[in-house]
Amino acid sequence: MRPSTHLLALRDADRTLIMGVLNVTADSFSDGGRYLDPRDARAHGLELMEAGADIVDIGAESTRPGAVRVPAGVERERVVRAVTDLLPQAHKRGVMLSVDTVRASTAKAALEAGAGIINDVSGGLSDPAMMSLIAESDCLYVIQHWRGWMDGRGTNTGTRADTPAATNTTSDESRQADGQPAAQTAPSHVYEHGVDRDVLTELAARVAAARASGIDDRQIILDPGLGFSKPGPVPNFTLLSHLDRLARLGFPVLVGASRKRFLTTLLSQDGGQAPGQARLDEATAVISALAAQKGAWAVRVHDPARSADAIRIAAAMGARPAVGRK
Repeated sequence: MRPSTHLLALRDADRTLIMGVLNVTADSFSDGGRYLDPRDARAHGLELMEAGADIVDIGAESTRPGAVRVPAGVERERVVRAVTDLLPQAHKRGVMLSVDTVRASTAKAALEAGAGIINDVSGGLSDPAMMSLIAESDCLYVIQHWRGWMDGRGTNTGTRADTPAATNTTSDESRQADGQPAAQTAPSHVYEHGVDRDVLTELAARVAAARASGIDDRQIILDPGLGFSKPGPVPNFTLLSHLDRLARLGFPVLVGASRKRFLTTLLSQDGGQAPGQARLDEATAVISALAAQKGAWAVRVHDPARSADAIRIAAAMGARPAVGRK
């Protein structure tokens, strides 16, 4: 289905947008438990808007390594409460609400509550009902590169380019999935043709699956999935340096590097002290500016203010989204 006029305007923004992270979870890797109380979640959501977020991305299930999955009903309840509480101020400020979920049932409830974007880290691989739901909706849909739950559990069928590989390797953003242990395949962090080429190929396969499900091209946003099955700085910075190649698929590109482990690893090299949150947010802002120069549609960050300033500077130097311009 064609996205609504307001969502098309957001998709076609002539500057790189800021997506602020709101985790209404007990155990997220960066701020787990801090905003689990609905009053705290609402307050932080408003803080993100005031700090420059164009989009607030609400997640109710942690993606940190080893996290246990939240029951579907609990996830839906958290998400719907947060969307409902924030929607009046979001409308007033022209901010869009997004929901980070791999479950079609949660996505459906979120859209009915007023969210306009579904951010699916599994790219439709976790829940077979997700893409058909999106096809029947007028929302935007973020398809992230994903190779399955990294603790060796979950569903795993089909070919590498179109489905996840469940292994015992770890990633910056992974979680324990429901279901029986999956068959082991090649390690999910192995990229036979190079991480940039393989991610491009696998995302193209997910785009084909989305189209086959009836999803309109104008609904699709792509995310290279930094940190997911990409341990260490090298594969993640390789992807960041080749964002322009991903943009050539013809879809807006979302970049989510904020506070991820590969940044901590990089900044701790040569015996340096592990960076604190402020230093990680400064590093994230640098990536936001560089991503804007590479044509990113939006950056997903915990600290919108720093990244908003960085992107403003990048825009002054000519940075514009690679696709979806007005």
